Amino acid sequence: MISIRKSQQRPADRRRKQEVWNTFDPDAPVKGARTPERLNEDWLPPGAGFSHHHHDGEMVTYVHEGALAYEDSMGRSGIIQAGEFQRMTVQRSLRHSETNASRTLWAHAFQLWLRPAQPGLELDREQKRFSAAQRRGALCVIASPDARRGSLHLHQDALLYSALLAPGQHVAHELPAGRRVWVHLVIGRVTLGGDYVLSTGDGASLIDERVLSLTAAEESEVLMLDVGPHQSDGPLQNDAAAKTQAA
Repeated sequence: MISIRKSQQRPADRRRKQEVWNTFDPDAPVKGARTPERLNEDWLPPGAGFSHHHHDGEMVTYVHEGALAYEDSMGRSGIIQAGEFQRMTVQRSLRHSETNASRTLWAHAFQLWLRPAQPGLELDREQKRFSAAQRRGALCVIASPDARRGSLHLHQDALLYSALLAPGQHVAHELPAGRRVWVHLVIGRVTLGGDYVLSTGDGASLIDERVLSLTAAEESEVLMLDVGPHQSDGPLQNDAAAKTQAA
């Protein structure tokens, strides 16, 4: 079964020109989809940002354009540059924030929250750049349970992939029984399974499908999450809504 969510069907939060598009939301579920994670697309003007207070879990942040400065209540801080991915394990006690590091340019980022496979995970972060060459024309594994091929280490039965596709390029991903996939089109236009067309901001859930098949109609970038059958259902929610800050 394939379920499509068009970009404009996502709930949006706009504050001071800042935009947050929520792919998964408890008040607007994806019809037919099982979504154990939250995926937000953030557009941040210079100086804008978020603060968070979490349940236990893991978060992967990807900066598509610009740079995000982060800091948390344990005194850790740094910058995530465009093309970099950061995996962070969080606990209820941890507070952290991200802010657009530029004084002149907007930042475009994605944040994926995953439920913990086990309680009491140690608080940690890891960050890595995956080059355009690594992601060009193929699904490059960004995060995985076994840190395969130099990917970030997830404590869940989930794999995150990224691909940069030129017009006409095709990628396929086999799905063993019980696994499900969410595809998000960061930018571009692709054909999914020969029958569905996805454009910038669109997403699709695949359940009980044998293979994921994507063909680019123009320069495109794809994020794909492959989740195992034992991953808990239901979106991971923050204890409180993210709060906008002004620098």
